Amino acid sequence: MGTGNGRYCDALAAMEGEGQPVRDGAEVEDRERGTAVPPIPSSDLTVDISLPFDQMKPRITDLCKDLFKKWSSLDESSFSIETISGGITNLLLKVSVREESGDDAILTVRLYGPNTDLVIDRKRELQALPHLSAAGFGAELLGIFGNGMVQSFINARTLSPSDMGDCKIAKKIARHLHKFHQVAIPGSREPQLWNDIFKFLNEAMTIKFDDSGKQARYESISFQEIQAEINELKDLTDLLNAPVVFSHNDLLSGNLMLNDKEGKLYFIDFEYGSYSYRGYDIANHFNEYAGLDCDYSLYPEKDAQYHFFKNYLEPEKPLEVPDKDLEVIFVETNTYRLASHIYWALWALIQAKVSPIDFDYLWYFFLRYNEYKKQKEACFSLAQNYLLRSSSR
Repeated sequence: MGTGNGRYCDALAAMEGEGQPVRDGAEVEDRERGTAVPPIPSSDLTVDISLPFDQMKPRITDLCKDLFKKWSSLDESSFSIETISGGITNLLLKVSVREESGDDAILTVRLYGPNTDLVIDRKRELQALPHLSAAGFGAELLGIFGNGMVQSFINARTLSPSDMGDCKIAKKIARHLHKFHQVAIPGSREPQLWNDIFKFLNEAMTIKFDDSGKQARYESISFQEIQAEINELKDLTDLLNAPVVFSHNDLLSGNLMLNDKEGKLYFIDFEYGSYSYRGYDIANHFNEYAGLDCDYSLYPEKDAQYHFFKNYLEPEKPLEVPDKDLEVIFVETNTYRLASHIYWALWALIQAKVSPIDFDYLWYFFLRYNEYKKQKEACFSLAQNYLLRSSSR
C-alpha cells in the first residue's frame, strides 16, 4: 500500500513509551452536548480580493475598525498589513495593530477567492467554525465579514509533506485528529462525502472551455464511466459501515502548523470540513504524503499506517490496540483512499474553468483519476476479501 518507516516508528514507540497521557491539542470536554460558542462580531463590509495591495490596505483597516470598536478611533498608521499567502481558495493577510495602550495586537484576515462557492459550502464552514474555534482547534475565530473572516495569529511553522511521515509528528497528528473527530457540530450529522462528489460531478459535466485545446482534453473524459465508478465505490464503502465523524477533509501539510518550541500542533483552514467517514479523512491525509510533486509512491506503508492508527484509536495506550480494530480501520482507510482521488479529480475540473490561478488543473484531474484507476484493483480486493472473511465468522 506504499512506502514508509513504520518499523522504525514502532521501535521508537516502544523506547519512548507511547502510552503517556495526551497533552497536546484541544481538550474536548463534552462531545455530545457540543461546545458553548461565544457571540462572534460581524460586519457587512466586503473587500475586493482583486484590488492591488495598496488599494486593499485601507479597506482592511476600515474593516478592522468596523469589527472591533475599540480600534475605531485609531489612526491608519496604527495598522500594518502584509500578505502571508495567496492560496487557491483564499488570500491570507497578517494585520498588526498598535493599540492606544502601546501594546501590539496581531490577527489574520482571510479573504475568500472568486467562485469558491462552487467547491466550498461557506454556510457549512461558518456553521462549524465557531464550534471548532471554541473547542480549541485552529486559530480563534474573531470576526466574520461579507467575504471572509478574521482569526487570531498562530505563531507556528507550516509543515512540509515530508514532516507528515516523521514518526513523532505523525503521532501528534493522529492524536490531534482523534480529538478533532469528537467535536460535535450542531445540525445534521449525515455524511456529506457522496453528496459533495455528485455535486462536483454534475457541475463538471456542464463545463465549456473557451480555449479549444482545453475543450478537446475535456471532451476526452467519459463522465458516464466516472459516474459508474463512483456508484461502484459508494456501494462498496457502504458495506464497511465506517464511523461518521466531523472531518477536516483537507489535511495536507499546508493546513498543519507546529510550534516546535511548545510542541503544539494546529489544524487550520476548515473550508472543506463536514460530517464524513473516519476512513476518508485519514485516507485523504495519507494521500497528501505525495506532496507538491504528487509522488503517490510516498503513500505510507502498512507499518507506518498502523503507527498512526494506534495513536488515533487509543492515544493514551496505543500499544494495546487490538489487532481486529487495526484491521478494520486499515481496510476502511485504504478503500476510502479511492474516494479521495475521485473527489479532488472532479474538484480540479471545476477549478480548471473558474480559478484565476495559473495552474494546469486539467492535468491534475487526469493525474488523480489515473491514480484512482491504478489503485482500484488492490483497494477493492482488500475490502472485498475483508467483507468475505467478516461474513464467514
